[in-house]
Amino acid sequence: MINKKKATILVAALVVLAVAAIIILFQGQAAAEAPQAEVRPNPAVVGQPMPDFTLPVYQGGSLSLSSLRGKNVLILFPRGYAAENYWCTICNYRYVELAELEKAKKIREKYNVEVLVIFPYPQDIVKAWLEALPGQLESVRNTKNPADPSKLDEKGKLRMERFRELFPADYSLEKGAILAPFPILVDGERKLSKGLGLFQTEWNGSKVDQNIPSVYIIDANGVLQFKYLGQNTVDRPGYDYLFKVLEVINAAK
Repeated sequence: MINKKKATILVAALVVLAVAAIIILFQGQAAAEAPQAEVRPNPAVVGQPMPDFTLPVYQGGSLSLSSLRGKNVLILFPRGYAAENYWCTICNYRYVELAELEKAKKIREKYNVEVLVIFPYPQDIVKAWLEALPGQLESVRNTKNPADPSKLDEKGKLRMERFRELFPADYSLEKGAILAPFPILVDGERKLSKGLGLFQTEWNGSKVDQNIPSVYIIDANGVLQFKYLGQNTVDRPGYDYLFKVLEVINAAK
């Protein structure tokens, strides 16, 4: 009789455990399937400390903004895609332009600045962007310098003149070359981009996952001193202007 009671209690306990396990399993599955809470934008304010963040680095490891204290930080948010399967040409050109300025003038040393480039994409898409640069630059050169401009129609001539205006210098990269002189941060979950109000699925006439092209400059104490969010794809400040901002920041120490 005692053994029968023990067996009944044991069976009941096992049933309770089984039911609890099923409940936990379904709760976990429901949590996994539930939509994640949307990141609410909280734009950084000039004159106040820039919120810290940590992101993976394309070249390896991870990087926190706070680890750069003691240096100015120039953060570039390229647009990325301008349309489906089409990169923003101006972002490509401006990225290469800054890399050339660093090579020629050692701007990081000159202005006590680190440059960060942040994309709202996972590692594989950032890799595709870098791998596409040589072809993008070649396309720009060919559009600026067609073999026979006289054979262009009116639309082609306007495009040629527009490219010559937007992309005055000729840059090139060997096929297969990866140009990555600055830390490239991978904001694949878009927490930073969304938190700053930069990530958009429709902007400047195109419906595609992209960031508003933007520039942030943080001083050596971690305070945001300058920011510019693009109103369209061609209006971002030139590097000469940004370097003057850095000169002012350094002079105020």
